[in-house]
Amino acid sequence: MASSLAMATDERRGPTPRGTPDGREPWRVEGAGPTGGSPGRPRVRWSRFLPYLLIVLGLFALNYWIASRATHVSRPRVPYSPFFLRQVRQGNVIDITSKGTAIQGDLKHEAKYNDQKVIRFKTEVPAFANTDALSLLLQSNGVVINAQPLDTGTPLWETIVFGFGPTLLFIILFVLLIRRAGSASGMLGGFGRSRARRYEAAEGRVTFEDVAGIDEAKAELSEIVDFLKEPQKYARLGGRIPRGVLLSGLPGTGKTLLARAVAGEANVPFFSLSASEFIEAIVGVGASRVRDLFTQAKANAPAIVFIDELDAIGRARGAGGVIGGHDEREQTLNQILTEMDGFDTSTNVIVLAATNRPDVLDPALLRPGRFDRRVAVQPPDLIGRRKILEVHTRSVPLAPEVDLGRVAATTPGMVGADLANLVNEAALLAAHRSHDAVTSEDFAGALEKIILGAERKVMMTPEDRRRTAYHESGHAIVGMLTPGADPVRKVSIIPRGMALGVTFSAPDADRFNYEEHELVARIKVALGGRGAEQIVFDETTTGAESDIQQVTEIARHMVGRWGMSTAIGPIAALPSDGRGPLYPGTQEQSEHTRRLVDEEVRRLVERAYGEVLELLQEHRPRLDGLAEALLAHETLDEEDAYAAAGIERRAEAEVAPA
Repeated sequence: MASSLAMATDERRGPTPRGTPDGREPWRVEGAGPTGGSPGRPRVRWSRFLPYLLIVLGLFALNYWIASRATHVSRPRVPYSPFFLRQVRQGNVIDITSKGTAIQGDLKHEAKYNDQKVIRFKTEVPAFANTDALSLLLQSNGVVINAQPLDTGTPLWETIVFGFGPTLLFIILFVLLIRRAGSASGMLGGFGRSRARRYEAAEGRVTFEDVAGIDEAKAELSEIVDFLKEPQKYARLGGRIPRGVLLSGLPGTGKTLLARAVAGEANVPFFSLSASEFIEAIVGVGASRVRDLFTQAKANAPAIVFIDELDAIGRARGAGGVIGGHDEREQTLNQILTEMDGFDTSTNVIVLAATNRPDVLDPALLRPGRFDRRVAVQPPDLIGRRKILEVHTRSVPLAPEVDLGRVAATTPGMVGADLANLVNEAALLAAHRSHDAVTSEDFAGALEKIILGAERKVMMTPEDRRRTAYHESGHAIVGMLTPGADPVRKVSIIPRGMALGVTFSAPDADRFNYEEHELVARIKVALGGRGAEQIVFDETTTGAESDIQQVTEIARHMVGRWGMSTAIGPIAALPSDGRGPLYPGTQEQSEHTRRLVDEEVRRLVERAYGEVLELLQEHRPRLDGLAEALLAHETLDEEDAYAAAGIERRAEAEVAPA
């Protein structure tokens, strides 16, 4: 059984943080550098700029057309005779411009032609007209005469643009459509390519120095590193390195970081991806990606392939899913089995995989020749947590009074991801408080925020504050007086998270196993708040909701999983971790067994609750004293809480079973 970080038993409106390491996010310290692909100069694809070039040319053509339209003057055509000649004889023509037989000009005053007012005009001189007489007539009436040369032909650029332009645009459009169709088919082909991110040795290199707190796992993987560096040392004696190494452990223990450290120590390429990235809606794509991944790894051998969350595709076939070998997940799993089994003994490619659920993996994955070596990555102990804190505080300025060993002692059960979050929260809190360095108070505040939740500004009535104070005092008094219970570290009636008050308890040292009387003590402590309300106010409220949930969970595990009931005996009457009957190692229980489990759970809890009521009745003055101190100070540390209750703090080693 894993060590419990704390037992925050105090809830008024919802669940309280449990403080156990289950369900935490994976701990990853990613290195610098790109997330995939080998470094190199990017290739320029000019086809991407072709549409933009066409748009620019189109805009230039549009601008030319608009400009030509803007400078064009509308001139109505008039007859040469009698309109033009009459206007000349009347002296109403200012000037003319001739271009061959075409004439255009301007009038001094508007003239009407066909009910249209004319001020600018154009006309044609007939071929039979006497041009000499016309010239004399214009000169005698003071008309300014201009002339333009005849057109020598359309400009070459205009001929190309307006003559061949539409054809060229059609050809370019046709080519683009063909290329788009080709890229669509290439996209379909890209579905089968591996999406693994490749990390080169020089990119954000991670070594064993960046991994702390899991020395046993590092020691087991050092042999893998040695083989990748000197494969001939093992080959000359007929030795063969394991083809697959399975890293299993709780989320956040550092499995991914450990895999990258192996690649960094061996100085080889590292291909990393999640197992879920193999799966697509199209059947067969996952198997194709597996083949492509292993082809890339073999081409870059020696190399490491890391598959995270292997249980996404490696679950036992036929369990909890579609029965048969034709669905996408099972085809992908079959391809992984084939690729790993088909490794040449001289191929220096090692597959590392990580999972939180090794018990649900297909047996074919775990047989010798595939993932034939398993490395358990356990939560760190006290020394390991201190080393992890040292790694994460390398770039964090610490105040001289900060003792990382003491900080590590207050975080039992935390894994690497939790400790990284703790350091980050402490740094953020120090910056918020305008500190030059992170102090011990910042670490304490960050730990309270993570475990107990952030403070809430809630306006509580005096009656609610008093009820909350007695509720928390009930938890604390039972925890102080019950042998086997964890020492009380802090009691508060300041609303945090979903709770209106919190009682924080934690062991003095890491715990890996619990005795029956210690579990019963936990049940009693959780029931202390409800018992205090019943004794003092003679009624109960909804504030004990999460307490009851915690009590029920512990009691059911004691009866149905840990064999701590004489009525059930040492048998597993409940599925492990809530798994259904289709998973390996679980069986559907009979109705009689389930009823017996429920009866034993009720008997265990009711007996503990009766003892809690007797204990609080006997020590009612201490309960009142601690509640009054909470109403006065709102938060009491360990020393103040024990002093207010008038109870001497005892070491865990001195506590004997009842």
